[in-house]
Amino acid sequence: MITSKIKTKILQVINVFETGKPDGKYDSIVRYKDGPNKIRQITYGRSQTTEYGNLKRLIENYVSMNGKFAIDFEPYVSKIGNTALTDDQVFINLLKTSACEDEMMCKCQDDFFDLYYYQPAYVWFKGFGFKEPLSLLVIYDSYIHSGGILNFLRKRFPERPPVNGGKEGIWIEQYVNTRHDWLATHSNKILHKTVYRTNCFKEQMKNKNWLLKKPVIANGVTLI
Repeated sequence: MITSKIKTKILQVINVFETGKPDGKYDSIVRYKDGPNKIRQITYGRSQTTEYGNLKRLIENYVSMNGKFAIDFEPYVSKIGNTALTDDQVFINLLKTSACEDEMMCKCQDDFFDLYYYQPAYVWFKGFGFKEPLSLLVIYDSYIHSGGILNFLRKRFPERPPVNGGKEGIWIEQYVNTRHDWLATHSNKILHKTVYRTNCFKEQMKNKNWLLKKPVIANGVTLI
């Protein structure tokens, strides 16, 4: 059963992966060459959404909620995802300032990451017959980091999901190992460094921490 306490722990693990902080860093901004055709893009917020991904939806929601800096953001809504903003310092400052000075931005981020990442991950988790908290953590991480459970990775291992008669623990182990190898050998070398995520999951399976009741060490941070 996924209790509110377990959900919080899952969110904390992902927040640590993304920003190094259990509660996340709402004003966190990094730039990576992981946009379309490996162009530089902004990643932003508590659990990090991307300029060419869902950042526009987050800002649209903030504007619609009449946040303190809504008027300042309005000219940028149509540009996000269409015009490179990685070097637009006014926009960068707006992202940082709104997260630091307006609680509405933090609330919008919480609602946004739940709506666009956690809930779809939970639907996939339940729909395919998974039950264990560690399974949901693995699945949610894939939604945050890779946009979902990638079908081409599923084709690389034989186990079927529980709803199709497979065994949950075996599917998760095979998926984590397959994803680990994919990240470690990806043509985009930025992804090589992200295997700390799959290493963390491997450690939880080794420790039989399927219920996530034991401490989880996420990228050097211990979560009780």
